[in-house]
Amino acid sequence: MGGLREVVASFVVPASTGVAVRDRLRVSDADAAVLTEAGVYLGSLAAGDLAERCRQGPAHDAVSWAVRKRSLTGRSSARWAGSITKATHDQWALARRGQAAHMAWLRGQIASIEARLARPLGAKADKRDGLARGYGSRGEWHAKSRRLHALKARLAVVEADWTAGRVRVVRGGRRLANVRHHLQAAGLDEQAWRERWRAERMLLSADGETGKRFGNETIRVTDTGQVSLKLPAALAHLANAPHGRYVLDATVEFRHRGQEWLDRITVNRAVAYRIHHDTARGRWYVTASWQRAATTALPLQAALARGVVAVDMNDDHLAAWYLDVHGNPVGEPRRFFYDLTGSTQHRDAQIRHALSRLLHHTRRCGAAAIAIEDLDFRDGTSREKHGRNKRFRRLISRFPTAKLKARLVSMAAEQEIAIVAVDPAYTSRWGAQHWRKPLTTPTRRISRHDAASIAVGRRALGHPIRRRTAPPHDNQSDRRGHRTVQARPDTRRREETRPHIPGPRTGCAPPGSGAKAGDQGAQHRTGHPAEHRSWQQDSLRLSPQER
Repeated sequence: MGGLREVVASFVVPASTGVAVRDRLRVSDADAAVLTEAGVYLGSLAAGDLAERCRQGPAHDAVSWAVRKRSLTGRSSARWAGSITKATHDQWALARRGQAAHMAWLRGQIASIEARLARPLGAKADKRDGLARGYGSRGEWHAKSRRLHALKARLAVVEADWTAGRVRVVRGGRRLANVRHHLQAAGLDEQAWRERWRAERMLLSADGETGKRFGNETIRVTDTGQVSLKLPAALAHLANAPHGRYVLDATVEFRHRGQEWLDRITVNRAVAYRIHHDTARGRWYVTASWQRAATTALPLQAALARGVVAVDMNDDHLAAWYLDVHGNPVGEPRRFFYDLTGSTQHRDAQIRHALSRLLHHTRRCGAAAIAIEDLDFRDGTSREKHGRNKRFRRLISRFPTAKLKARLVSMAAEQEIAIVAVDPAYTSRWGAQHWRKPLTTPTRRISRHDAASIAVGRRALGHPIRRRTAPPHDNQSDRRGHRTVQARPDTRRREETRPHIPGPRTGCAPPGSGAKAGDQGAQHRTGHPAEHRSWQQDSLRLSPQER
């Protein structure tokens, strides 16, 4: 089967090292006014520094960084200057990476369209020879040729920006900037938009520093929850505490991972803070983040020592089934539904709830690992790949693969559960082919997704997806059908379809074949068989009466 691709080996996903927790700040009107004034002022400094960083481009070095920091120190403070320069440099680097990704996407689209334009109209794809399918009509061919010229023009502009070191960045977000021209469609008036725009451009974030009091001198949160910040030099008259600091009336209490946060600040380990304003809710929040020490990933065999809970991810639910170490499904399949319609907060809450139930189910089963498919739909929403199937492209585009995997890895690390990623090749097809019908009973209906979860789990455990060998027949008859074959885990190409062997499916050699087919006389001990010698029948003797 030359069309099947090679299956990549399974691996344990390393746990995330970053941690972030958030709590609400119930600030007074005076606190809100001070925070707004400080955030707007520091945001204006960040905007100017970002413009300077963009003008320098790839020629930026440590000397120019030091010059930028010294120019900001006099107008704010040394620590605020360090936070601003680092934030602007990270924003420029992010825009640069996005520019490179955009160029790669444009080149891929251009190559795909050129390959389809070169094919005749209505030609079918040939995966064996790597030929794309042709366009369905002359009108579609003409429209795609015009799109090809537009993409090439866009690529030329992006390549020119990349060569010159130019990036296009909007502080506050390009999407929110475009909303300004469509206020009625967004359901906003000009005043509400300006409040959101000002809140997005504010800067009230500071990196931590190990060894300093409570891990951060710029924005400090004590073990009792008291929040204070170092005001810039231009706003020192607003301070209500010594050394130019402002102490908020509101306090914070990080309920989620609060003990871990408290353990860090009591020993003065670095913690970064960010204060932001949600204008839609009229609330202020503070986010604390820090880094954990990187831990060694658990070996694959150790993670699978107690079986695995295999998961097949779908658009509206997670299909899970527990498999023992031998690859046999145990118990009943489980489904954890979620709804991906609505706002971003609603979708995020739905994913967290489904993953929480999945982790609880894994603990009840006694497993220490969850197997998931290593899916990547970055190219799946392309019109050149799925054509006019707009419904399928929309389904793939809203499929939360990256967010679901990131959330699952982070939440599983807290439960000491390993995440095993497997190659998604042919899991749905082979699972339905080999496991759906045998496991279906009059009282239990097995879906295609349940069967796919078994395929995912068996691949993670190192077993082939095909079922185990059937018992031998009681005789040589082949009336019960061809028996299945169980390959060992170390057998190469064990998960591929068995090759077709020409001839009958019995152990007997067909007529005229075999090692001694040319000399049948070798089967006779005394000589050649009679049929290999020329002979003539004698005439019959006549009786004496007939003579």
